[in-house]
Amino acid sequence: MGRQLELPAANDYFRPPAGARAAAQFSGLLHIAQSPIATRPRLKSPRIEGRDARLFPRITLGFVTSGDVLVPLQRGQIVAEHRPGEHRSHWSIIPQFGRVWRDPGEDGPWCRAAFPLMLVGDTENHSHQGVATFRYKGREVGELEFQFVQQTAPYLLQQHFLACGRARMRFAPLAPREAAAHRESAQAELARRLPHRPWTDLLRETSPGSLAGFGGPVREPWRVLAALVRNGTIYHQESSTPCGDYGYPPEMRFGVRSVMKSIGAPLALLRLAQVCGRYVLALRIGDFVEGLDPKYRAVRFIDAANMATGFGGTGTWTTHPNDPFDGYLEGDYDAWYSAPSHREKVKQIKRSLRPYPWEPGTVMRYRDQDFYLLGVAIDRFVKSLRGPGADVWDMLQREVFEPIGIAHAPVVRTREARGRRGVPWFNAGYYPTLDDLAKIALLYQNRGSYGGEQILHRDLTEDLLAARDALPKRGDLSLGGKGCAAAGAAEGELYKMGFHFRPYVDSRGKQYYLPTMWGAGESEVILYPNGIVSIVIAKALELPAGEAARSDAGPETVRAVERLEPFD
Repeated sequence: MGRQLELPAANDYFRPPAGARAAAQFSGLLHIAQSPIATRPRLKSPRIEGRDARLFPRITLGFVTSGDVLVPLQRGQIVAEHRPGEHRSHWSIIPQFGRVWRDPGEDGPWCRAAFPLMLVGDTENHSHQGVATFRYKGREVGELEFQFVQQTAPYLLQQHFLACGRARMRFAPLAPREAAAHRESAQAELARRLPHRPWTDLLRETSPGSLAGFGGPVREPWRVLAALVRNGTIYHQESSTPCGDYGYPPEMRFGVRSVMKSIGAPLALLRLAQVCGRYVLALRIGDFVEGLDPKYRAVRFIDAANMATGFGGTGTWTTHPNDPFDGYLEGDYDAWYSAPSHREKVKQIKRSLRPYPWEPGTVMRYRDQDFYLLGVAIDRFVKSLRGPGADVWDMLQREVFEPIGIAHAPVVRTREARGRRGVPWFNAGYYPTLDDLAKIALLYQNRGSYGGEQILHRDLTEDLLAARDALPKRGDLSLGGKGCAAAGAAEGELYKMGFHFRPYVDSRGKQYYLPTMWGAGESEVILYPNGIVSIVIAKALELPAGEAARSDAGPETVRAVERLEPFD
């Protein structure tokens, strides 16, 4: 069966080597035993709500092969532990497309399979990017060897770490008809991906130095992956890890945290506006979510999407100048964040937060609770239209994601009693790939149109990208004035529908407000007026003492994009 290496190993161990030969086809279910995970460094607080982050979960994964591609049956899905036994793992798994081959020195019947997989939790939006491998011969399989060598920003576990281990597995056959169906769907899915090319190809196509600094000002040690989308192609840099470059960049799924605020609610509202009419923006949170403070009867969906509910009072009441993050993590934020069910989350909101004296829609105060409640309200509105079995995330998958070529959209949901399906988090919780983020950004840039179909409300999408009626983050519209880009110029950044609009003055002196998706840990997706999209996924939370996440070089990525292709 070949020798086992000490883990963590070089990442090259998990992909076909030079001279690899064709492998036998594989089809079956793998029942994977719960097993220890070794971490470097040791985890300081490995138990979260009684579940252990030092345990690989007991799960069952199905696989088939299509040529040399290993196809997970649950690709792009959050696979939770089943029958955990005495101790429960903190983790769930998201598997992705891998490869199969026969090692050059392997003279016997044994073949090898490898696939990327992510460790994720159901209590937050953190992901550990990893790889796994196993050997197979007919219906006989070896151990699963796995390691996790990169990660997006930690929060509950509060530290960066590597992880590795081995797990026993048991094989079970898969019905031939089911295997054939999965091969067919996998081929169709891969055919709809945008072209992915290495960064070196882009460097060869551009003038020397034009892309210098791309990925900054986030410092390189705290970047997970950086990419640029140009003319429908994704050019990605390597994802450097302590075990070498990660071998499957297009398969990486990221915990993007508040980037979700620019995706879930805006896409749902713009889709519903296209289907039902613009009035959906004026619906009131309190009419759809029970148990809230009476002030929510005056809070429109658009107010919550603009982080301007006039609620969440845990900071000061000073608004001129306004500090949009004043009191953001106060009011026992962690108790709310970790509360598993919707009822418990609302209970924490009622216990810790209170109304501010200003009216909704006038002052921007950053509150995750606003976007969570907005997601619940939109979900309840969808149910009122389409029946109690309807779900807002299902609507997005069927009516927005699938039409633009996103086959899977794993998301964190509340955990409800008796196995009832929870509500998707709209404050955070999405695990996209580069391909997913690129397609969503391009849908926005195309004013909500794809393939001749108007998926999102065109006028409202144009208004969003132009920052029309956006709120100045440092301002207070209750004092008078309008929240448009021109009126907010003196206030600096603007905010609207989950997007941050950051002022940038180009080399010719023209000012732009660049629509930016931003998530904790310094992840950013920026949409440019020249049609380009930049994506920087980072992990800059829980840094060592004295370590800086950003350099003082300014907007290096934006400058690089402008050098590559002027905005006008």
